[in-house]
Amino acid sequence: MSLPTPATKSRRGIYWVAAFLLLLAIGRVFYQQFLAGPPDYAGPGNGSTSVTVTTGETLGQIGNALKAAGVVQSVDAFIAATTNNTKSDSIQPGKYRLKLEMSAHEALKLLIDGTTRTSTAIVIPEGLRTTEILQRIAAQSPISLASLKYAVAHPKTLGLPKSANGNVEGYLFPSSYEIDGNSTAHSVLSRMIALAKATHYKLGLANGALWHGQTEQQVLTVASILEAEAHPRDYGKVAQVIYNRIRVPMRLQMDSTVAYGLGIKRVSLTQNQLDTKTPYNTYLNDGLPPGPIGNPGEAAIKAALQPTLGHWLYFLTVNLDTQETKFTNSYPEFLKYKSQFLNYCAAHPGKC
Repeated sequence: MSLPTPATKSRRGIYWVAAFLLLLAIGRVFYQQFLAGPPDYAGPGNGSTSVTVTTGETLGQIGNALKAAGVVQSVDAFIAATTNNTKSDSIQPGKYRLKLEMSAHEALKLLIDGTTRTSTAIVIPEGLRTTEILQRIAAQSPISLASLKYAVAHPKTLGLPKSANGNVEGYLFPSSYEIDGNSTAHSVLSRMIALAKATHYKLGLANGALWHGQTEQQVLTVASILEAEAHPRDYGKVAQVIYNRIRVPMRLQMDSTVAYGLGIKRVSLTQNQLDTKTPYNTYLNDGLPPGPIGNPGEAAIKAALQPTLGHWLYFLTVNLDTQETKFTNSYPEFLKYKSQFLNYCAAHPGKC
């Protein structure tokens, strides 16, 4: 039996030290990940940076933006902070002034209370009327409704195309807009009109209008009717109905245009309302109304430029819950659809 040499003992000692250090490292990682929580800065932070929260972002996406800007140390720390705060879902879109190397808790607190928000993101959905857009901007920003109405009433410097005939209706493009302390009614509306013109150019509105034998304003009017009358999946078909009626010729008889002329928003109108004379009453007047009845988005404009081919002259949404819409070129069949719609209304008081 031979005794271990001093060199063998030395090597064993080194192995034991290495094993100990490895276990210590594993223990430290285990502690940090499972006991101490995810990496997180301590305190209120230092310096300054800005982070933008856009509409529809998840808490994870917000956490990624904060980490990329150097605000929080890890996304996991931010997510952990949100799980313990019932107000986490109340974070509003906009640009925020925050500090670098903040604790996730402190960063979340500032995002929720909104005191460091330097701009507001206002979302304008497709199809809203100008009056509705102005009210939305005034309600969600420091810009007054009076100043917005004044800008609309004096549109010469807003950048409207000649085809608009001085009317902003149809040219306030639906999108998300950042509004800060330097924004004015004029600057916000000008941005919306500029985006509308850029989109119209991208979609080939001018050439498409010529192909249909219409003006640019008339195509936008068709698109605005689609927004008011149809589900997006039926935009192309409804556009074809409109063009077919114009070609017959046959009055459009669209309740949405009548309602616009009366300054109301209703799905079903009374006979007295349908008999009221306004330039927008397409039951009493031939052809398209004199201008858009809302502000259409890209999908509706595309459909107005590229309608679905068909011979339909009538359409009716028979179920307002599912938005099921039926099309036909037969008036007796249309009357059957109308009966279905009236039955739906009778079964759903207040819906129509």
